[in-house]
Amino acid sequence: MVDFHTGGCHCGQLRYQFSGPLHDIAHCHCSICRRVSGGIVTTWITVPATTFQWLAGKPARYDSSPTCARYFCGNCGAQLALETHLSPGSIDVTIATLDHPERAPAERHIWTDSRLPWLHLDEHLPGEAEETL
Repeated sequence: MVDFHTGGCHCGQLRYQFSGPLHDIAHCHCSICRRVSGGIVTTWITVPATTFQWLAGKPARYDSSPTCARYFCGNCGAQLALETHLSPGSIDVTIATLDHPERAPAERHIWTDSRLPWLHLDEHLPGEAEETL
């Protein structure tokens, strides 16, 4: 049996799905995620690009660095996914946009060198100064 996971933006114009287990989930502390999301941390799941598809709508794209393209809703602004040349063949999806984010707890922290010093979140999880996976 294949596990399918669905999600979408706040206004409903964009919908997506991917298949597979809910693992490789990380709290990202990089300054780019903070600035594009307006949040203090963004939690991502990395999935094989071949398992991901847009079901409704076409996302807007923003190249936030020379190696990273982010996909968001041009209507409500929700950040949904990103692709990076550092991890070819995969796509990262924001956990907060899943229909059931409660089923996808984080397993690690990434870009901890950029972590805000006053943030205390899941301190029992391992961390990486930069993303190594």
